[in-house]
Amino acid sequence: MTSQTLTPDAAEHRRSSFGTLLVGAIGVVFGDIGTSPLYAIKETFAGPHPLVLDRAHVLGVLSLVFWSLMVVVSIKYVALIMRADNRGEGGSLALLALLGRAVERLPGLAAAVGACGIFAAALFYGDSVITPAISVLSAVEGLQVGRPELASAVEPLTLVVLVLLFMIQRHGSAMVGKLFGPVMLLWFLTLAWLGIANIGNAPGVLLAVSPHYALSFIAQDGFTAFLAFGSVVLAVTGAEALYADMGHFGKLPIRLAWYLLVWPSLLLNYFGQGALLLSDPGAVENPFFRMAPDWAALPLVGLATAAAVIASQAVITGAFSVTRQAIQLGYLPRMTIIHTSEREIGQIYLPFVNWMLLAGVTGLVLGFQSSSNLASAYGIAVTGTMLITSVMLGFVMVHLWGWRKRIAMIAAGSFALVDLAFFLANATKITHGGWFPLAVGVVLFTVLRTWKRGRDTMRERIIADAPPAAEFIGALSGRAVRVKGTAVFLTSAADGVPPALLHNLKHNQVLHERVVLLKVVVSESPTVPPERRVEAEKLSDGLHRILLNFGFMEDPDVPKALANAKRDELGFFYEPLSTSYFLSREIVVPAGRSSLPPWRAKTFAVLSRAASSAPDYFRLPVNRVLELGTQVEI
Repeated sequence: MTSQTLTPDAAEHRRSSFGTLLVGAIGVVFGDIGTSPLYAIKETFAGPHPLVLDRAHVLGVLSLVFWSLMVVVSIKYVALIMRADNRGEGGSLALLALLGRAVERLPGLAAAVGACGIFAAALFYGDSVITPAISVLSAVEGLQVGRPELASAVEPLTLVVLVLLFMIQRHGSAMVGKLFGPVMLLWFLTLAWLGIANIGNAPGVLLAVSPHYALSFIAQDGFTAFLAFGSVVLAVTGAEALYADMGHFGKLPIRLAWYLLVWPSLLLNYFGQGALLLSDPGAVENPFFRMAPDWAALPLVGLATAAAVIASQAVITGAFSVTRQAIQLGYLPRMTIIHTSEREIGQIYLPFVNWMLLAGVTGLVLGFQSSSNLASAYGIAVTGTMLITSVMLGFVMVHLWGWRKRIAMIAAGSFALVDLAFFLANATKITHGGWFPLAVGVVLFTVLRTWKRGRDTMRERIIADAPPAAEFIGALSGRAVRVKGTAVFLTSAADGVPPALLHNLKHNQVLHERVVLLKVVVSESPTVPPERRVEAEKLSDGLHRILLNFGFMEDPDVPKALANAKRDELGFFYEPLSTSYFLSREIVVPAGRSSLPPWRAKTFAVLSRAASSAPDYFRLPVNRVLELGTQVEI
């Protein structure tokens, strides 16, 4: 074993890079959970199922909050689930890809895991719509505390902030992102300061760290305590972001930020709100903003709004990232993806997703009108995702970590039991708005599954109708006229003649001197190392088959991959200026002869027509692309 001593400059660079990641994690990862104090305690005591404001209930709720953050976030997500990384990446789809490889020999289990992962991703979109609405709205509602006469301006001002937020997405978040860390650092320090300043009013609230108070609350209040779970869970919303954003910052910065800053600050603030309620029950209308002295009311509204915008930015960026992953893994049709940074590959902008989110957020603000009303719709998506993650964690423990089944069932079952209690408590609010994220989840789950099955069915149909490539070219080689240059035919099949090649021969009656059948393969890993990018095979003279491998977090830039490949990797010398690209534009025709139900076949046909163009998606030079249409009956 050899050791390496870092130079002072290298050591300083490493410390600087780690510090940057730590501050960045504070700014991006914890935005959602960091804004929960704005509404969690308020909804528990003044929401649809208000509790009596006495010592037993305050301590009982604070104990539930403390142990929820401990069990759900500190143990389940930070300590355990973040171990289940797919080459550093996290999130529902990354976990699905990771588990898919482990259980691929068990078809029934693989199907169940796949359905769980896809539905969790679908529910995330519901969360992505609700989080900006409730975060910004609850922050701006602080105006009613400092300036009651501005109450009528809360809703319009919220809409202005949200519209501006979505409008700047096309410019990228690089410039704004530099401010995220310092602003959220100030936010969490403010949370801690407000909490400490108010705990002195009733220091006895610190006794709530004992689980005795949570158990007593549950035992004495029964169904009322069960309903309170629906509001207490608001304190852990955003926990999924710790796992989803792991690839951007790494495990250690996220864990240190949580244990050393975020978790203590949240607890101090929640306990401070509890102390305030015991000393001043009238503060229940908005305990968070009532914690601050009068002179700090408006500055606190400004800081809270900034924190809410950052929390919203985090889920918007997450929606862009999840959408790209879904496209790469074959669960969504191609969409326009715009890169907003030449240096950071993760900074992307999807116009369609952006404007759909804005439409949904605007509708929620106008329809629900207050953060209290929105809170009824919020918890169901979050708890559903957490429950699915616990189930998938059990599979990870057994099939990836090698735990004994009994131990895995006890551990994962305990987490799932907590999540199920939260989910069922929120299920009581389905008629009060909880239906919205469920409807979004069901619709998107149907879309994701339909596109995946439709693509598989269409690929099977194309393969079945295509003759073997080598035999086909060999039979025509003596009769077809060969012209100079290279023709690259993109195909989704690993064998057979692409429809574009058949149509090109039919209409132009020529073959290029070099024909390349190229298939883009998206791996279930986030990235693919350069040495595995290209797989090439010479089928016959002038006929080559190439597989280009990309990870689901990478962009399939075909010309760049070919240009970076060595001549001995490709089997020929790639000349961009003498290469033409031929693609098939499949026109899907539902014919009723496939395994797809008629409604699903028609839905797939509509989605197929709405997909963005392949040349844009594969970064092909537009002046060297020929698209040939073909009908595919499914």
